[in-house]
Amino acid sequence: MSAAALWLPMTSNQEDFFRDYLKMLANIVILSLLISVSLAFWIVSMTASTYYGNIRPISPWRWLFSVAVPVVIATQGFKKRSLDHSGALAGLVVGFILTVANYSFFTSLLVFFVTSSKLTKWKKDIKKRIDSEYKEGGQRNWLQVFCNGGIPTELAILYMIESGPGEIPIDFTKYYTASWMCLSLLGALACSAGDTWASEIGSVMSKSKPRLITTWKQVPVGTNGGVTLVGLLSSFLGGMAVGIAYYITQLVFVSDLDVSAPQWPIIVFGAAAGLLGSILDSYLGATMQYSGFDKNTSMVVNYQTRDCQHISGKPILDNNAVNLFSSLLVALVFPAVALCFWPRH
Repeated sequence: MSAAALWLPMTSNQEDFFRDYLKMLANIVILSLLISVSLAFWIVSMTASTYYGNIRPISPWRWLFSVAVPVVIATQGFKKRSLDHSGALAGLVVGFILTVANYSFFTSLLVFFVTSSKLTKWKKDIKKRIDSEYKEGGQRNWLQVFCNGGIPTELAILYMIESGPGEIPIDFTKYYTASWMCLSLLGALACSAGDTWASEIGSVMSKSKPRLITTWKQVPVGTNGGVTLVGLLSSFLGGMAVGIAYYITQLVFVSDLDVSAPQWPIIVFGAAAGLLGSILDSYLGATMQYSGFDKNTSMVVNYQTRDCQHISGKPILDNNAVNLFSSLLVALVFPAVALCFWPRH
């Protein structure tokens, strides 16, 4: 009797329970893998430090912090629907690598994630009426997480290979390569923050219509490549917020600041990366991302339909690709610019 019952169709409640059970098992397996990989990082770090003698090992406390804190943040992000299931798992990977590499990387990422999540939910009723792709809670999936955090993650790994885990002052005289990587990572995060702040604040706070960055003609709200004064100012402040987080962490954790180059330009660099990264993102969006006005929904859409009137751009890149290319270009170019102006000790 019981064996025959196994073949009976499941009720909707049973299906929901079974689905939740599988998700719980998947979370346990992935969390176990994350802990195992992070422990492997620590063992490799200790071995390399012992063998080479010039690489700082990962302390047990840093390893524990790098595992526990990203787990808590990703869990909260998932509960508050800032991340979906795949986005939370991707956030764990990005968060662990950036945290174990440098606490300044972690705080910069944290400020970007928290402020972006809050701003995405801010005035959501207005955004639902102007954004055809608005998600309830602004849930980010794994692709969005990696398009914004992939470049910083790769740079954090290269940073650990170059100088080992730990915090150092940005000083091109003493730490040329590591300083370059730090500014590249900061520039990428500031670019992402600036673009998010610009789109989330400018779309609802600007009293004037956006203008297409390539032609300066007025376009509907939500058009890729449309800029406003409020949006540009917001991108400046978003990048500055990331720079301030990095700077404060440097003051707390770096011990030899008195014999190193001044660190205050980090704030200026972050603000400039946020502003110019947003402008670059807008230019790519205006030229390589399709925008059209759908007459049925009276909204701007990113895909072609029969009743859609073309506004700007070609269907070459989507929003995730635009974000990725923008952060990559900023990460490559901005350290070279900073090198020319960075004060020497």
